[in-house]
Formats: sequence, structure tokens, C-alpha cells
Amino acid sequence: MIKQSKKNDDKKIMLGITHGDLNGISYEVIIKSLNDNRIGELLTPVIYGLSKALAFNRKNIGASDFNYKIVNNAVQAYHKKTNIVNISEEEVTIDFGKATAEAGALALKALEIACNDLRDGKIQALVTAPLNKANIPTDEVPFSGHTGYLTSFFGADESLMLMVYRDIRIGTVTGHVPLKDVSLEITEELIIKKTDILHRSLQQDFDIQRPKIAVLSLNPHAGDKGVIGTEDDEIVTPAIRQLKRKGYLVHGPFPADGFFGSGAYTKFDAVLAMYHDQGMIPFKLMAFENGVNYTAGLPIVRTSPAHGTAYDKAGKNTASFAAMRQAIYLAVDIFRNREAYQERNANPLPTGLLNDQHNDKSTKTNPTSSS
Repeated sequence: MIKQSKKNDDKKIMLGITHGDLNGISYEVIIKSLNDNRIGELLTPVIYGLSKALAFNRKNIGASDFNYKIVNNAVQAYHKKTNIVNISEEEVTIDFGKATAEAGALALKALEIACNDLRDGKIQALVTAPLNKANIPTDEVPFSGHTGYLTSFFGADESLMLMVYRDIRIGTVTGHVPLKDVSLEITEELIIKKTDILHRSLQQDFDIQRPKIAVLSLNPHAGDKGVIGTEDDEIVTPAIRQLKRKGYLVHGPFPADGFFGSGAYTKFDAVLAMYHDQGMIPFKLMAFENGVNYTAGLPIVRTSPAHGTAYDKAGKNTASFAAMRQAIYLAVDIFRNREAYQERNANPLPTGLLNDQHNDKSTKTNPTSSS
């Protein structure tokens, strides 16, 4: 049973946090983010990692006031406490700044256990600390990252990597693919799918009822009428036309350089870039230490700090925890927004009662219509 000290404790979000690569800055930023009494008022943190690694990092950064409970599983988590589910009792070597197979295997194990708990309802949302894709063990297809893993695990047809910082939201049509393959993957269908996900996410996850979306061009200067490529005229523009016919407030294609350079991005609720670096470079220039990576389009809520393992800062007690803290806050906000969205779109009254109210001439307003 979950231990409760107050009646409202059961309303707090059970938030899972995977430990990522233990040789990076993950434990440092997790400890610094959670070492605040206000966190306990918002959520119940459940770390999936190693209690010995947590204790080692607590001592290394001098956070003696950071307290936690070791639990066998998330169901036993204590409210108003930081909890850690031990994913292994074996001895482990922490080698700051090094990419090791052991760290990769433990990062994947934490992710697997947390995803099972998320699927089973033991936790309600997930924040993933950074891992190193290169040292994740796989038997078949190489591990492409959290986004691909979560999309497959939760059975989604498609998802969208959405980078978030305050009112800046940038998604990408293609993800971690070689630049030489980007133009081969860009299709009208894919652009429409990604925009559908983005539009729905803006509505249900960010509470923006009529989102305004900008779509970037694939080629410089949007192809200059075919001089620098025909994809924008033949693929991107037709996709935008179809999206407009669906009633979406979608505009473009905009050449990326002028779009960001002129500040035009501030006039939109979100931006859809064609490929990874086209969206990530401007985003990280604006929000590197505060940015959050959100996986839109999944039936669950998952966020992550928008930075990597930062091996160069590991073990030095110099890492910024701002992005991890923002990832935690955003996960809570999105979970609450989804709850509110579902409540607004639910039909709490029987159909007959709605019809009675609609036909009642003395009723001045129609409860089934929006004002």
C-alpha cells in the first residue's frame, strides 16, 4: 500500500525517474532537482536506479541533507519522500566521464522496469535522465534513443520529438537519421502525421485550443521555386494545403534561417522542422540549460532534460540541474492538462438528459454548444 499522511496525497502524481547513464551527470541533476521541499507538494518521486550510486553521488556533491527511501517497488513509495527502486543489488563501478557497457546495460534496465510500471499504472508519468545510445546493448536493431523505444513499447504508430522551453515548442518530422536520408523520408503523409500529433498535443497537453503552427522548408530559401530543390513545392506545400483543409492554422513553408533570425517563431504556438538539426540548433541556442524533450503522441507522459550525459562535467559538481527540474515540472503540467482535457471532452450527462435540456424552451443556454 502507498503510505499516506494526508487525504490529498493520493492526488499527487507518482512520477518515475530513470537514472540514465550513471557515469554522466544524471544522479547529480536528479539529486539537485529533488532536494527541495516544494517538490513533495507536487508529486511523489520514484527513481529507478541504484541506491549505492545515489548514496555515492549524494556524498560526492555534498548533499547530506538529501534524504530518500529505498523501496522494493513503486507501489511501496512514501509520499513527501524521494523513493528509489533498486534495479540491481550487484556491485557496480562508477567511472565518471566514461562510456561503459555496464552503464549502458543498467540504463536500459532502469528504462525497461519504469516502462512496465508506467504501463501497469504504478507510476503516472516518466522523466528519463540522459543515457548514451552508443553503449546500450541490443541483439538486433541498434537502440535509437528514448523516443523510439517508448513509441515501440507503448504501441504507438507514430510519435513526435517535441522540444519545449516556455512558449517555444519545436518538433521534427524526421528524427535521428543521417542527413543524406532526410529528403528520402520526407513525404506528404509523414508531414501530415507529425502535424496531426503536434496539433493534438498542443490542445490536450498544453491547453491551446486553436494552435497556430509554422512549418519550415526542407531546402534553403524554400527551394527558390525549384532552383535549390523541388521538395518544398512538390511535398511540403501540398501537405500544408491538406492540413489547412482540415481546419488547422498551419503556415509555411518558412526558410529556417530567416524564420528564426527575424523572431517570427514568437508568433506561433509551435514549429515543425523537417530534420533534427534544423530544429535543435536554434532551440538549444535559446534554451540549452532549460530545455525539455517531450515525446508527443504517446498514451503516456514522458519528458527528459534536453541535454546529454555531459561526460565532461560528470563528478565535478558543476552541472546545471535546470533542465531536469523543468522536465519534472513539465511532466506534472502535461499530466494535469490531459486530465482536464479529458474531463472537458467527456459527456458526464446521459444522452436523454442532454436532449431534454436542449428541448427545454425555458433554458437560455445550450449545454452542448460552446460560447
